[in-house]
Amino acid sequence: MTQRKTTTRDLTNGNIAKQILLFSLPLMLGNVFQMLYNTVDSIVVGNFVGTQALAAVGSTTMIVNLFVFFFNGFSVGAGVVIGNFFGGKRYEELHNAIETVMTATLVLCVLFTGLSILLVKPMLHFMATPSDVFDSAVTYLTIYFAGLSGLLIYNIGSGILRAVGDTTRPLYYLILTSILNIILDLLFVIAFHLGIAGVAIATILSQFISAFLILYLLTVTKDIYRLSWKDLHIDMNILRRVFAVGLPAGIQSIITAFSNIFVQSYINYFGSGVMAGWSCYNKIDMFIMLPMNSLALAATTFVSQNIGAGLSKRADEGTKTTILLTLGITGVIAIAIFAFAPFTVELFTQDSEVVKYGAMFLRTNVFFMLFNCINHVLAGALRGRGDSRGPMIIMLTGFVAIRQTYLFIMTRFISNTPALVGFGYPVGWMATCVIELLYWYYNRSQYQNA
Repeated sequence: MTQRKTTTRDLTNGNIAKQILLFSLPLMLGNVFQMLYNTVDSIVVGNFVGTQALAAVGSTTMIVNLFVFFFNGFSVGAGVVIGNFFGGKRYEELHNAIETVMTATLVLCVLFTGLSILLVKPMLHFMATPSDVFDSAVTYLTIYFAGLSGLLIYNIGSGILRAVGDTTRPLYYLILTSILNIILDLLFVIAFHLGIAGVAIATILSQFISAFLILYLLTVTKDIYRLSWKDLHIDMNILRRVFAVGLPAGIQSIITAFSNIFVQSYINYFGSGVMAGWSCYNKIDMFIMLPMNSLALAATTFVSQNIGAGLSKRADEGTKTTILLTLGITGVIAIAIFAFAPFTVELFTQDSEVVKYGAMFLRTNVFFMLFNCINHVLAGALRGRGDSRGPMIIMLTGFVAIRQTYLFIMTRFISNTPALVGFGYPVGWMATCVIELLYWYYNRSQYQNA
């Protein structure tokens, strides 16, 4: 019992703000290091290979997200189910759920790897990827997808640990493998002259090591979440519960990522300089979103554990507290990014055209991130309560339908400029925020009395 207390975190009692912060800070740092994988790739190719290589890596991000985000939806569903069992102290069902989600993960790894490699060229053609970056993008994506299993296994393993309140040890593994990725990036590009292939190889090697470490931890631990390989099986009742939450989240993420491929195709129209600037913006944008994403995951775990324990009002208070924390942290970051936008872009490249457009995208969009704070935390809290369909419909409406309608009208009937295309992101964020707040307001009595 003593060991279990040191490796898990029970979020059903104690000060709410303190519990959420203690849970989310390691998760936030872990997300920073996970983001470093692709960001370091961009920094290395931007500084040591060239602008076209930087544009190629940037243009692949949305395609990678099609597969990674869908699987992350499955991971969210698994986390909610496992969190419910942990909060309710139903440890036999917890064990059954862990064996089920790990078995399903291994099957999905095989399917996703094959499918993603087959779709590399069709997706790049669909995005109207310019010829001067096409071959580099094919090389990077093919190698990256060949090692996709490492990322997927790590994510589901860390999701299991997160559901029982352990966000610390996945952080240690990410720090180790992120440092390794930086070393390998520089070694393969500068010493071995492998170019864009080098950064892709470095990334997948690092991800496989993180997957091995997380599997080793789950296998040798004596705690209640121990993975028993001889017990691997699929319990269809549990898998249905996982997909009931995870499938809508995955569908929402994959369609949103697909919508962002359309945004990328609008950006590609302006050439490699704007593409590279947009790539830099997206890398920095993802770092800005780390606190809100981490706190949204904290909200999901907090709510799922408390709902499992029958503490609906505490779950509701945790949601409100998380929104306030997210707004405060993101607001401070937005001010700093607005002030130092050109300097942040210069981390990736010294090309003046790229710096100009990257800084422009940042300064235009950064303060609208505050709307996204509410979007992500509310969606995470709703999923923690088992309501994944509502956030899916809302985010597809705002992030996809409204955003694409804006881009179509703006580029064809008003003015087709990089700034107005880039503003398609804030348009989707604002619309989603309004709809989600209305949804939460009209369903608040149901949540409070659940």
